[in-house]
Amino acid sequence: MTALQPVRGTRDLIGEEFRRHHHVAETARRVSALYGFEEWATPVFEDTRVFARGLGDTSDVVMKEMYSFTDRGGDSITLRPEMTAGVCRALVSNGLTQSNLPRKVFYAGPMFRYERPQKGRYRQFHQIGIEVLGAAEPLADAEVIACGWDILCALGVSDGTVLEINTLGDAESRAAYRAALVAFFSAHKDALSHDSRVRLEKNPLRILDSKDETDRAIVAAAPVIGEHLTAAAAAFYASVKAHLTRFGVPFRENPRIVRGLDYYSHTAFEFVTDRLGAQGTVMAGGRYNGLVEEMGGPPTPSVGWAAGIERLAMLLPEAPPAPRPVAVIPVGEAAEGPALDVLQALRRAGVVAEIAYRGNLKRRMERANRIGARAAVILGEEEIAAGVAQLRDLDAGTQERVPLAQVAARLG
Repeated sequence: MTALQPVRGTRDLIGEEFRRHHHVAETARRVSALYGFEEWATPVFEDTRVFARGLGDTSDVVMKEMYSFTDRGGDSITLRPEMTAGVCRALVSNGLTQSNLPRKVFYAGPMFRYERPQKGRYRQFHQIGIEVLGAAEPLADAEVIACGWDILCALGVSDGTVLEINTLGDAESRAAYRAALVAFFSAHKDALSHDSRVRLEKNPLRILDSKDETDRAIVAAAPVIGEHLTAAAAAFYASVKAHLTRFGVPFRENPRIVRGLDYYSHTAFEFVTDRLGAQGTVMAGGRYNGLVEEMGGPPTPSVGWAAGIERLAMLLPEAPPAPRPVAVIPVGEAAEGPALDVLQALRRAGVVAEIAYRGNLKRRMERANRIGARAAVILGEEEIAAGVAQLRDLDAGTQERVPLAQVAARLG
């Protein structure tokens, strides 16, 4: 019988890969807590309208990549392709839009997109992210970015990673910019790809994101939004950059970073690296002042980012080491009971401890070496009668008799 394999685009996380994955999530959880973020967990699947509203009907995710299905009750359900929309929906669903704003939210978990699997990208993938819900000030934008930078630094992946930022302006700025883009791309309409011709009618800013080589050559000469900013939008952008400098976050400006949906405004940013080939973005986000309203809530200015755990895990300079246990080894059947007492005393003292289920002294010592144990606690009838254990340092090769009551303290 052929052994079953994981579904294409998914994978098992075992051993070193799991330790890398876990380290990324735990580091982000720890650093974001220092900034006052609390962790939320939303359902893995949502009403499809959450993402249709949150990502826009013309986005590639909604049109091509979502795992959507009709459940037995006739409702359209979608496995979440991202989590920002779900967090905004949760804010509204739980009646939190009128109290204790801003809310600072951290999340971590699996997402699902039907796309071609490639380096660092899977159909089930994992993200960390933060959102500040209910803050209109440019300081919120800068603090969100600074938190992301501190997470990258704590992971040891900031070298070779660059923050690129842009502004999308306010509504007036975007309207003027949209008009300029429509005029520019209309003059090149016949040369645009089919997808970009559709976007020209519905969402011209998304043409700037096109991966088509012909489109990209045209985009290179397109207008930039900086030429169309209102005085208020320019001041907001200047304030974000000043705060980033104060936070000590290095950055460079990239006028081609955009977000296609109308509720995005002001700051857009990406942390990019050249260490992952073409898939260079490891963290991306921006300000979205209308998404909570799309979920049925009041206007709620917000800003946040998301990052792929798989990509960050690939950038780690080395995998976190597996914890090295202590092996508890009874010699003879009579020693098993006292050995279990020692085993549990070690665990209660916070020491990783294991006991082999069977085998003589030789075989149990061989297993201790295979699992990378740092020490062995050996108990035979003689040791039990004397109230001691033989404590063997498996790195140094030394051995000493230690009172049973002191074993946990010595190894803790």
